[in-house]
Amino acid sequence: MNEAIEITTFKLAGYSCADFIIANAGVDAWLKRQPGFQSRRLAEREDGTIVDMLIWDSVAHGTDAMQRLMDELADSPVHEMIAQDTVSWTVAPVRHRMTR
Repeated sequence: MNEAIEITTFKLAGYSCADFIIANAGVDAWLKRQPGFQSRRLAEREDGTIVDMLIWDSVAHGTDAMQRLMDELADSPVHEMIAQDTVSWTVAPVRHRMTR
């Protein structure tokens, strides 16, 4: 199995990035319990686009978690905070890794 990177980009529907991060407490707790989860980073581009990057043990782990997240966390406030028509989601195997 190859390590994988999941990248989701989107705009917020009238919320600040700080508010979005606070609302993600439940998502973060859920992610920590998922098989294959390694880490998560949230960033905000100058144009307001949010970049949500997760590292998984494999593409299968990332894909499985994403499919279950929508059902298991259907009542999470984060869904209403996202402008759904701006969402782009990908998960891809890591082909090269370099650390400090």
